[in-house]
Amino acid sequence: MLTVEALTVEIAGVQVLRGVGFTLAPGATLALVGRNGAGKTTTLRALMGLVPVADGRLTLDGRPLGAVAPHDRPGLGIGYAPEDRRLFSAFTVEENIRLPAEVVRLAEHEIKARLDAVYEVLPELGALAGRPAGSVSGGQGKMVALGRALMIGTRLVLLDEPFQGLAPALAQRYAEALSRLRRVRPDIALLVTESNPALLANLTEDGLLIERGEVAPRRLKDIMEDA
Repeated sequence: MLTVEALTVEIAGVQVLRGVGFTLAPGATLALVGRNGAGKTTTLRALMGLVPVADGRLTLDGRPLGAVAPHDRPGLGIGYAPEDRRLFSAFTVEENIRLPAEVVRLAEHEIKARLDAVYEVLPELGALAGRPAGSVSGGQGKMVALGRALMIGTRLVLLDEPFQGLAPALAQRYAEALSRLRRVRPDIALLVTESNPALLANLTEDGLLIERGEVAPRRLKDIMEDA
């Protein structure tokens, strides 16, 4: 489904990604593991068209993503939950979740069906639906960002450091939500970045180790053993 070939990204004259390549099949989960500054976030931002690509090829079902404007990529079924959440604090939780579906002008009945599916995966968001997003905790905000990504990510969801800054109890609830997502929507592919591979051990065995902008396929347990 998703193919990344020789992806190279330069930011302010510094080469951040160096020939990154991997594939992600429908319904697969892949962990992109590395230290801070290794290139994890840049990889996801390149997939979303948020940073310029110096070289390489990105395709979704054979369709070159480079020819698709950044604002049109969510319409291909790609959801993105950035590390910093980026919620609209004056909007309610539900308005934040609905937003990407409204931007791509889905019919109201389709939005309602997708919203119900999000609440099935993340039931605690139903109780928060009417609250201003600016009033939720950081951990709850991570859940809202995941729900928002799922509203539009019908084929591929990109999660950037989803466990970053979460207390152990919240990290456990987030992990449980991802497990429910796998059961409810086994067709969605997940690409998850993380600094601590142990946090993803119950989600997938497949990993990529990224160091200084270069990746190598590794079993997640091997990455943990070498950490």
